[in-house]
Amino acid sequence: MKKIRFGIIGLGNQGCSYMLNLFDGGTIENGVVTAVCDNNAAKVENVKNLTKNETVAYFADYKEMLDSGLCDAVLVETPHYFHPEMVIECLNRGIHVICEKPAGVYTKHVKEMNEVAKKSNAHFAMMFNQRTNCVYRKMKEIIAQGGIGDLQRVSWIITNWFRTQFYYDNGSWRATWAGEGGGVLINQCPHQIDLVSWVIGEMPVSVNAFCKYGRWHDIEVEDEVTAYFEYANGATGTFITTTGETPGTNRFEVSGTKGKLLCEDDKLIWYKNDQDSQEYVKTSKNTWERPAVEIIEVETDGKNPQHAGIINNFANALLGKEEFFVDGLEGINGVELMNAIELSGWKSGEKVCLPVDEDVYLEELNKRRATSRLKTGNDDYVHNTAGSYGSKER
Repeated sequence: MKKIRFGIIGLGNQGCSYMLNLFDGGTIENGVVTAVCDNNAAKVENVKNLTKNETVAYFADYKEMLDSGLCDAVLVETPHYFHPEMVIECLNRGIHVICEKPAGVYTKHVKEMNEVAKKSNAHFAMMFNQRTNCVYRKMKEIIAQGGIGDLQRVSWIITNWFRTQFYYDNGSWRATWAGEGGGVLINQCPHQIDLVSWVIGEMPVSVNAFCKYGRWHDIEVEDEVTAYFEYANGATGTFITTTGETPGTNRFEVSGTKGKLLCEDDKLIWYKNDQDSQEYVKTSKNTWERPAVEIIEVETDGKNPQHAGIINNFANALLGKEEFFVDGLEGINGVELMNAIELSGWKSGEKVCLPVDEDVYLEELNKRRATSRLKTGNDDYVHNTAGSYGSKER
């Protein structure tokens, strides 16, 4: 049976995890790694010493790997600024590509990538592995079917991203404006920033945000964020995150006129009103009463394949066995929202409307890149990423 030949660009934390845990572990049914690339010789040597794959080809230049003819598809696993550039190189060669989150650091660059993707015959996906989580998929389904009525409020407290100074110090690019382009928003939270619009089915129309830079760590970027959203129908939302709090919380709540959905501890609870609250407001002759509520622990399919699910779907879809799950063009939504939060934070909580002014954002980002603190980090070090994704993997 034909298998999709994958190349991996970047052998840091995530690239190594895919190579050694998923592909070597036999989790990817219809895919095999045929080539890998990193310009850090120590990281290449690390993979050589650990992999079971004796036929993989090694490269120091990713364009040479792309031109080798060894890859049908590529996983881009590099620092964020390089994502659009490398995806474009793949697409221009007709090579299918999965891009690690986020799609890029700023919307202007991501738009350029998306324009190339629209014209390419190659398929493009984002590594939005949290979309495979059964509770988020079920939330999206219930909301899309009108299960909670008209949107009233969104609240996500995602503060279980605790990181040590050791984490930040291993990697000269990490937690710098010049190397990473941001902090907790662009590194830990792209999945939640994606999900908060994917699950609900729409983006906020404006953001006010307050960010703390180096509040809990010796870093120059944000490690604490409190953001306020407004939606087209007047609904509001809050998004709170940090890498400095422990034990932390992961609580996602979406309320509407027909009830609310609460996702916490890998469970989904549906508080289902027996009557739309706004209808009840207008017709009830009672003073204190409210609509009766049925509390349901929602049954899901129990599946949460995470990164393996995205890669398996991509390989199977390329072979015509199933439909593609994630469209890479959707990656811009999360970058748009991250940019709006970041820009509002830089402007001391000033309201920022979406779509964000991409030129203003890039100008402000470049000011910070120009004065970004030079950092000496151990770029040879590879972290074990198991258990770091904020959700159990099944």
